[in-house]
Amino acid sequence: MVETQVLEGKASFQIASIDEPCFTYYKIIGDLSSGSPPVVVAHGGPGAGHEYLLTFADLWRDYGLPVVFYDQIGCASSTHLPQKAGDEAFWREELFQDELDNLLDHLGLRSGPGFYLLGQSWGGMLGAAFASRRPKGLRRLVLASALASKELAGQGTRLLREQMPPDMRKALDEAEEKGEYDSPAYKNALDFYYRKHVCRADPFPPAELLPALKHLSEDTTVYRTMNGPSPLTSSGSLDSWTVIPRLPKITTPTLIYNGEYDTSHDIAQVPFFELIPQVRWITFPNGGHMCHLEGGGLRERILKVVGEFLTQKDITEVL
Repeated sequence: MVETQVLEGKASFQIASIDEPCFTYYKIIGDLSSGSPPVVVAHGGPGAGHEYLLTFADLWRDYGLPVVFYDQIGCASSTHLPQKAGDEAFWREELFQDELDNLLDHLGLRSGPGFYLLGQSWGGMLGAAFASRRPKGLRRLVLASALASKELAGQGTRLLREQMPPDMRKALDEAEEKGEYDSPAYKNALDFYYRKHVCRADPFPPAELLPALKHLSEDTTVYRTMNGPSPLTSSGSLDSWTVIPRLPKITTPTLIYNGEYDTSHDIAQVPFFELIPQVRWITFPNGGHMCHLEGGGLRERILKVVGEFLTQKDITEVL
């Protein structure tokens, strides 16, 4: 068994339009000097923080891959910027690309063995866009329950909504029409959606997901500005976002995966599969959006698939 090592730190992050000093919090599991490429993990939300992805810390124990978690700017243990709430020109993909570049440089990950990048949900959207720039040092890419565009994501959400009971669909429609998201009927419909499509763990929510829910509720700046007032109501700076034209530029071997019941519907995965030159796509039966937290062997299977993809010397054997 590989000895567990944990290192926490902060990377200074200079933002042109912000006068105050900013920083990105990070946590490293394992030894960056081990000679193996570290796995840099980009979380979702936006604004969810890294803790719900700590499942992937086991990549160090099981595969000898150091893992770098970080909290994106505006949430969790990184600098919060509530004064930028509603500023759609500020909260854009480019800000988070700059932050990831800054973190990689701070940790010196571009040289030597390079690094792997795993992005989940919004982190996968960011990861695909980042990889399309062919950044120095990037060796392999994992897009976990990501989305190729918000338009396709919306189509997928509508298909999932059509499967919900009529009274719940009505509650969702009325809440969106009135802009009121506090009714018991709406909250009941949203809870049903979460349990069926977001995280199918029983009991729900699992303990690992609680920090993310806390971050998203305590500071809504990033999520509401980029994504909108509700998981089922898309607006904000990501509303017209797409990475589709950039996908052919990704030369890194790529693994994409989602769950059978995932909010990241198959519709939103197809462009990844069709346009990324070296790609493998897996849909996990009975899985939701957080299938790395779910039971029935899902968590273990995902770790195995990701670990083998990242450590297989002959990449053609896993593509």
